[in-house]
Parts: sequence; structure tokens; C-alpha cells
Amino acid sequence: MTQPQHLKSRTQHIRATWGKRCNIVLYMSSEASDFPTVGLNVLEGRSQLYWKTIRAFQHIHMHHLDDADWFLKADDDTFVVLENLRYGLSKHNTEEPLYFGRRFTPFVAQGYMSGGAGYVLSKEALRRFVKGFADGLCTHNTEIEDIGLGKCMETMKVQLGDSRDVLGRQTFHPYPPNNYLPRQLPRPRPWYLLYEHYHPVEVRMRHLRATYFPQTLAENVLTIRPSKVLMSLFLHS
Repeated sequence: MTQPQHLKSRTQHIRATWGKRCNIVLYMSSEASDFPTVGLNVLEGRSQLYWKTIRAFQHIHMHHLDDADWFLKADDDTFVVLENLRYGLSKHNTEEPLYFGRRFTPFVAQGYMSGGAGYVLSKEALRRFVKGFADGLCTHNTEIEDIGLGKCMETMKVQLGDSRDVLGRQTFHPYPPNNYLPRQLPRPRPWYLLYEHYHPVEVRMRHLRATYFPQTLAENVLTIRPSKVLMSLFLHS
């Protein structure tokens, strides 16, 4: 997901890095361009993001359903380690109604996946999401994209997959590393972890004690919203 004003500041860096590792990548925007972007005939803005997501998945279902097995939605400020993502999905069947991401708890009975961390739909989950709107079972009933999609997934009997690694560590990260990495004294759960479905745990990072974060970025991270410094490291590594 991107915007016309982000093509040079954000989206071109995705195209130059992890976008090249995708089997197919589509840059969804409010306007078509020769970048290229797919114009979805929607307005920009946070309040329009769920409409944008609905239109994007409808477009993919119509034009690209057979071009891939799994369908990742990520914003233009997200970095994805495709090799880890493929490995994590390899043990699952795309013909089952599943979606994966950072599982949050409130507002939806079965929970929902954080939009900021990105999420992945199986082929069957994509079919059911589009069918939900075609049949009137799902509606645009909120401006909050991830909650709206989560409610539709619940209605359409799409299950939330567990995307943690074998050690129980999170792999989808909705916030920049500076929210996770600095050494912390024992404290109440911080605001950015209040919605977590799984209880956050403190882990050790080689010679640094870090809170609520995996041991190394390369080891198991699937998605993360990088800071400018970290993005610079990715771009020049």
C-alpha cells in the first residue's frame, strides 16, 4: 500500500530491496502511475485505508488469484524478509482459510492481525474475504482497516494462524526497532504491547538484554517497520 507522495521517499526503496524477492509485487495507490502503481479509485488518508484494502484484494482476486499462493499486504514503511516469510508459510496449506500476522486481542472475538505489521492471506482466505463483500456478509463498518478485515475474517470463518517461531518469539513487528531494542528495567507492559494476544516475554540478545524482541533481526523477523537508520543499513548491506 502506498500513496502518490510516497513513491520517491518510500516505495522506490521497496522496489530496490525486498520487492525484488517477491514472485509478484503490486503497488496499490489511489492513482495509477508509470511507477507502476495500481489506481484503486479511492481517496488517500488513514480513514480511507480499509476501503483501499478492500479494493486492493478485490483487484488481486480478479486479476492475480492464480499468480501466487499467499498474498501479503504491507504498507510502504515496512521491510519484509521474504526468505523467512516463505519458510514460515511452507508448512501451511494455502487452500485452507488462514491468515497470519501480529495477533491483537481486543475488538474482535477471535482477534485480528495488526495492519502496521502487515499480514498474509492464504488463497482460500482471499476468496472468502472477497466473497464476504460480494454476498453482503461483510461491510465497510469501520475506518480502522485491521479491525474491519479481522471482523470479516471472523464472519467468513478464516482462522488466525500462529506466526511465532519455534521458540515462541514474534516475527511480525508493527513498530520500529527502537520500541523493542533498548535495554529496559522491569516495568508494566508498555502501551504498544497492550493489544498483544500472546503474553510478551523478555529475551536476551547476545551481549544485550532486550525486551519483547527476537534475538537477531536476520534470525526470525518476517516484517518490521524500520527506522531511517535501519533502512539505510538494509539499503547498503
